[in-house]
Amino acid sequence: MPRHSNRAGRLLLGSFAGLVFFFLLLPLLVVFPISLSSAAYLQFPPPGFSWQWYQRYLDDPGWIEATIRSLQVAALCTVLAMGLGVPLAFFLTRSRLLGIRLLDRLTAAPIIVPTIILSIALYGVFARLQLIGEWYGVAIAHTILALPFVVILVGAGLRGFDAAQEQAAAGLGAAWPWIIWRVTLPQLRPSLVSAAFLSFVSSFDELVLAMFLSGASMTLPKKMFDNILMEIDPTIAAVSVLQILLVAVALGLTSLFGRGALTTTITR
Repeated sequence: MPRHSNRAGRLLLGSFAGLVFFFLLLPLLVVFPISLSSAAYLQFPPPGFSWQWYQRYLDDPGWIEATIRSLQVAALCTVLAMGLGVPLAFFLTRSRLLGIRLLDRLTAAPIIVPTIILSIALYGVFARLQLIGEWYGVAIAHTILALPFVVILVGAGLRGFDAAQEQAAAGLGAAWPWIIWRVTLPQLRPSLVSAAFLSFVSSFDELVLAMFLSGASMTLPKKMFDNILMEIDPTIAAVSVLQILLVAVALGLTSLFGRGALTTTITR
């Protein structure tokens, strides 16, 4: 009887998960056909199929410039978030200082505080520093949002890491920088890759901060928002599809490079 109950429970859970997955993918069944529509406006189902909206995106310097700027901002944000977040995660996980738990909780503040409040605060600071409209200023602001993801993921990896391996390497005469580089970081690779992916995606898709800080130098999400307000045509669907494909590629790379860390370390 319990075996039948477990089988029925798994079946119900699988069915529910399938329905949720289908519900989440349902908008894609609309966006993808519209991006290939031959109509001059958003229409579903499309009367015909054409690549004209992808061609329009590629031929429009405004769209291409916004895309390149978003990639630059996301890349710099990822580098800064990883460069600051990984050492901070080590410090918060390994330190025995008084009040370290409070500091650990405070690192999550940027993802707890509403983005609009953070944007207003950063606008006042960036205006004094003359960073409004500078793409690297937007990247710095995005780093504040991405930093908690890095700290949380890398910290979780460190808490599950067996520190005895570091002690064994130290007992064999290895220096601590070499131990971190050859023993610790390779086994944290899934956490590191996931943190870098989340940092990149959170920056690439961020709209609210860009609305306050980007000025005339629009990122891709801000360009899409302005396009929806001013001129609605299937180009926006084509850009959305390209964004989805970019995230899918990033997920694939994360899955490819974020596994096998322990095997690689043992082999070396």
